[in-house]
Amino acid sequence: MTSTVDTEHFSPYRADGKLYGFVCVVTGAQQPVGQAIVKELASHGAACIYACDKGTSSGYDALIADLAKDSPNTKIIEYPFNVAKEDETLGLIDDVLNSWGRLDVWVCSSGILGPPSIDATTPADLQKCFEANSMAPFFALKYASPAMGKMTSKQSYPNAAPKDQKYGSIIVVSSIASAYGGCWGPCYTMSSHAALGVVRAGVAVLKGSGVRVNCISPGQIDIGIDLQNFDMRGMTSQFPPANLQSKETQKRDIGLERAGLPIEVGRVAGFLASGFSSYVTGANIVVDGGTSVMNPLAVPV
Repeated sequence: MTSTVDTEHFSPYRADGKLYGFVCVVTGAQQPVGQAIVKELASHGAACIYACDKGTSSGYDALIADLAKDSPNTKIIEYPFNVAKEDETLGLIDDVLNSWGRLDVWVCSSGILGPPSIDATTPADLQKCFEANSMAPFFALKYASPAMGKMTSKQSYPNAAPKDQKYGSIIVVSSIASAYGGCWGPCYTMSSHAALGVVRAGVAVLKGSGVRVNCISPGQIDIGIDLQNFDMRGMTSQFPPANLQSKETQKRDIGLERAGLPIEVGRVAGFLASGFSSYVTGANIVVDGGTSVMNPLAVPV
């Protein structure tokens, strides 16, 4: 006996992958990958996206201008936010629910590299990496998932649709350091492994809640900066610049022979946020052009 699923009723499990009426949070939204994710969720028709980062609002000017043309029906809210602060996480969730009555998608894209060597790594550095790379996903799992279970009838919330069933999607943007060592420094590997641990532990935690949790693990991503503008201690950067690896090295070690683009990570986030991934939870989707399959010890040094 087979059963059918009414994908419209189980929104966001729409057959067209749209996020109409949905409210999303994206942390690390001033980083190249975070901005690509915001654009992708907007292209899926999200009603509202909280673009969260510790930076100033001027960092969103170009993003908001682009989305005003490409996705005029999506409201972007610039929200200063420290992902490592429990009270700020709870305050953000309260703001979202009070303003929109629902929360549907939470993307943690606020990781940092940390120092590239053990000699340069202090306990304080390690603590900051764990806060950014794994504490933020933990807070999302602990606090965002109950908020995603809040059901509301149609009220005066602008753009947001009624929510008559518990569901949501938590997406953790980590790194191939979540599964491999030697990708950068030790605290990057340790805290990235912990981020994936949050996702894997989260499946049992979320059982019966209708909320899914997944990880994206990018490899070498071209984030558009050069070494002159790169924070060599890795305390502000999410990924190393692609030009740390020469074109020859990329061609030799990456299956697709090039670094990835932020939008190629963003599209995977759009997939995990939408109904296209309705039976995907606890997954670690590797976005590295095949590097880790070809030569795990060579990614990226």
